[in-house]
Order: sequence, then structure tokens, then C-alpha cells
Amino acid sequence: DAGAGGPRRCNSGASMTAADVIRDAVRSALAEGTPDAQRRAVRSVDPVMVEAVLHATFTGGERRVLCQGVGASPGAAIGQVYFTIEEAMDAADRGERVILARPETTPADEFAMRLADGILTSRGGMASHAAVVARGWGLPAVVGAEAIVFGDACMHVGEVTVAEGDVISLDGSTGDVLLGALEVAAAEAPDELETLLLWADELRAGRIAVRANADTAADARRARDFGAEGIGLCRTEHQFLGEQLPIVQRLILAESPEAEASALAELRDAQREDLRGVLEAMDGLPVTVRLLDPPLHEFLPPLDGLVVDDALGRLDEPGRRLLAAARAWHEINPMLGTRGVRLAILKPDLYRMQIRALVEAMLDRVDAGGAPRVEVMIPLVIDPAELALVLDWVRDEIGTAAGERLADLAIGLGTMIETPRAALLAEQLGPHVEFFSFGTNDLTQMVFGFSRDDVERRLLPTYVERELLASNPFETLDAAVAELVAGAIAGGRRAHHGLQTGLCGEHGGDPASIRALVRAGIDYVSCSPFRIPVARLAAAHAVL
Repeated sequence: DAGAGGPRRCNSGASMTAADVIRDAVRSALAEGTPDAQRRAVRSVDPVMVEAVLHATFTGGERRVLCQGVGASPGAAIGQVYFTIEEAMDAADRGERVILARPETTPADEFAMRLADGILTSRGGMASHAAVVARGWGLPAVVGAEAIVFGDACMHVGEVTVAEGDVISLDGSTGDVLLGALEVAAAEAPDELETLLLWADELRAGRIAVRANADTAADARRARDFGAEGIGLCRTEHQFLGEQLPIVQRLILAESPEAEASALAELRDAQREDLRGVLEAMDGLPVTVRLLDPPLHEFLPPLDGLVVDDALGRLDEPGRRLLAAARAWHEINPMLGTRGVRLAILKPDLYRMQIRALVEAMLDRVDAGGAPRVEVMIPLVIDPAELALVLDWVRDEIGTAAGERLADLAIGLGTMIETPRAALLAEQLGPHVEFFSFGTNDLTQMVFGFSRDDVERRLLPTYVERELLASNPFETLDAAVAELVAGAIAGGRRAHHGLQTGLCGEHGGDPASIRALVRAGIDYVSCSPFRIPVARLAAAHAVL
């Protein structure tokens, strides 16, 4: 096996692609026609091969490597490179294939990201904004390419300068950034793949389910097409972007209770519509809705840029208000700061607004003949008292919003286990909830004491090369983190028999991680839509 679904040699000496291996395995099993043959077929196909046939690959041309970063979202992309949101959107309007290149991306960049063929950043790692969004949308992405220095309408790598509009290529599997255009082979998913995955589903049924991380109706429909059995993570903050971003900023800038209430009401209407679309796409299947998680500064322009604009006299009065808000909400380490449930305790009307929007969306679906199933998830909990306080608010708001129709709604309440303290106190948290969902991106970061966006490119390759670590712990679940997860599952179930458990970090799409999670007794994994076929097969391997 050449790895990553590349060609391998069969007994006759001929070269076999990943698609060939899948076809051969399924056809042989169909010819034999026994359950044992189906199991052997499932076992014989490496899940990595499934990922290989779902994404375009480079097949020829001179690989002139400009630099290398982290291959954050697989696939091959070719396009003209642009460095600002405005220029990228204008180029897409002209019909150009666009590579969006930025130091890093933020939620405000997602308009342009949706129009791009590939994403390139000089900072960040596998769990950065660019990486998570690109994987969710199936866009090739390379992040953390630290050799890149951005200039005025250009980028430099050593003595090489790439100007705006120049053609580059991205290999989202290897992390290579290449000069010029290479030859590309489109994704080649054979017809037999769906048969193989159905066999895999039968083998893992009742042991482990596969859900999707999906935030929009379009993402949810795509995930269901890929075989998702529900949504394990709907990040509601992603619904605060695009046309809703100015509303969120008005909320942050509100100087009176009336202004804040007006912004919250407008935001509730928008969120109700977005959630209704997600629930419709996943009708009859569980949808885990995570209440607002990121710190508020992420919805504002970057502080350093505002400071520069202020020094140059470029800010008008609204711009100066944004600068004041950015300074007020700035934190030295926002990942460990005022976010998730902590933000809710400071601003409880945020979560109350989201619950009301969710209940109204569910009632809309019931009125339309749908069968919405919702699980509300509280993020970043560290203590049972904290969880109980916020869950009381949530239950109160559900009862108020639903009124006499409460019995029409299927709503479960749970929490995200993403801090070591929450994992260690799982037995005390269990009685308060119906489910745990493990956020292993943050849990890994806190267990190791790593800043994931800083160490993935600079430190971890050296640690892996010198065998100080077996693998990148943000790609494959570390044994110590897996032990913490297993202990939390056991503790939660001691206190609450029948407690449902899932995982919604990117480890949910990694075959080796799935094996460890099945051993830990997890009920489901959740991953980005384009990794669902990989997870379906990997889960069957783990059960076998």
C-alpha cells in the first residue's frame, strides 16, 4: 500500500488505485454472497482510501514547492491568489478560480471563503478557523505556512515573490504550496463505495453511530447525503456571520438596555430561520445545538488593525466605537478566557435568546409536519454548580417559549466536556444532563498545555520525528486524553445510567482515534461532512 489511497501493487504486478481496491473488494464479496465475505471486504479497505476517492488529486506537472504548511483539508486546488476579501470576491465575480491567502481567517472572512477554490494561511493549525471551515465545506486548505510574509498585494517566501493574481496550487493533503498550475484528477468515488459503506453500517449498528458537525441547512443536507445519522455539533456562532454580523456588532456596541434588546430580537429572528433550515434537513434525526461558544471579540475587526487605522486617522466615529469595544473585550489568552458558559453567565440574555429561537424553530417544523429532535449543549463547563445554574435558565426559557406546546417538543440537555476539570468531575456533572459530548480539540490543548495554533507547524513535526510523541495529538487522539475521556464516560454513567456520550472534535473522523473511542464506550462520533464516509468505515473496522 502506497498510503493515502495511492497506487499499490496487486499480485499480477499491475498498479491499483484506491478506487480499484474498493471495486475489487465489493465485487469479490458480491460474487461469494456471504456475510463473512462482506466483513472481509469491509476489513480489506483502509479508511484512508475512502478519503482519497472523495477528493481531487494532482496527477502531473512540475511540483515547484514554494513552501509547506499543515495540510488542513484534503484535495487539490489551483487558482489565482488574492490577499484581501474584496479582491477575492471581485475575482470570483469575474469567473476566476480563486485561492484566498491570509495571515489567518476570521468569521468575517467567510463570504469570500465560500467563493474560493482553496484557502491558504500563514498562521494556525488543524483546529484553526480556516481549517475547520474548509473541512466543513470540502475546500482544500493549507494553514500554518509560516515561511510566507505578506506584503502590499503580494506575498514573499525568501527571495520569491508571488503577486496578486498569480497562479498557485495547494495540496491540502501534504500541505504543499506550489507555484503555477498542476494537472488535476477529479474525485473518483466508484459506485461500489456506497455498497461497502452500507455493509460497514450494518456491522457497527448498535455499537457506534456517526454524526456530522454542520452549522447550516446546506451543510446538514450534504452530511445526510454522506450518511450522517444526525448532527453532533451545530455551532450556532457560525450563524452569526455574513448578513448577521452587523447585528452582532450592534449588540456588542449597545449602550442602553433598549439598544441591546433590539439587537437581540433581530438576531433571534435570524437564528430562528437558520435553525429551522437545519432541523428540516435533519428531520427525524438528532441535532445537537451548541449554544454560543467563542469570545465576543471574534465578531469584531482585529484589534491590531483598528489600532493602526486609528493611528493613521482612518477611523470614523463607528470605527472608533469598534476600537473601544475591541479593547474592552480583548484578552491575553481568549481560548481560556470569557467564552462559552462563562460568557452566558455574564450576558444571560444571549443564551435565553438562542433557546427562544430554537424552540420557535422547532415549533415551526412541528407545524409543517416535521419531527425535530434537538439536544441543547452547554460549552466549556467546569463545575456542577455552574452547569446547574445555566440549565435552570435554559429549562425556564424552554417552558416560557413553548408554553402549552411543551409536550410537542423532544429536547435533551447536555454539556460539552472540554476541560480536564469537567472530565474529572464527570460523576458530579452526570446527574444534571442527558448527554456528554467531548470537545477533544480543546481538551487535548489543555491536557498538553499546547497552544494548538502555535505548536502544530513549529513544534509537533520535530516531536514526532524524534519520537517524543507518537503522532500529532490534534490529528490522532492521544492515549492520555483517551484515558481521560474513558474515565469521564464511566464516571458520568455511574451517576446517570443510560447517559449518552459522543465526540465532536476533529478526532471523530480519524480512524485510529475512533478505535480508541470505541474501546472507551462512546455512543457516537461527529465529524465534518466530507469525513463521514471515512468515519463510517473506520467505525466498522473498530467494531470488528
